[in-house]
Amino acid sequence: MGLPPNADRRRERVFLETDRHRITGEITLPADGYQSRFSDAINRGDLAFLPLTDVEIVPIEGGESARRGFVVVGKAHVRLAHPVEAGA
Repeated sequence: MGLPPNADRRRERVFLETDRHRITGEITLPADGYQSRFSDAINRGDLAFLPLTDVEIVPIEGGESARRGFVVVGKAHVRLAHPVEAGA
């Protein structure tokens, strides 16, 4: 029967900022061990994009925010990135 599809994965809430947007969403990472930290995903040379779920996108220059179930953010556009602390 095997493990459930996400048994060896976890979601971490993260914040990204590009030149034009502030983006908050969840990234899926290994539960532990190799490449289980958010910084590992940011620093992976073979990964050009960050897939996020449950996303809020806020324009820096003002305007309406948008919610999306899934977005892919090009790492080349990310200027600031950090995990969002629980309860923050």
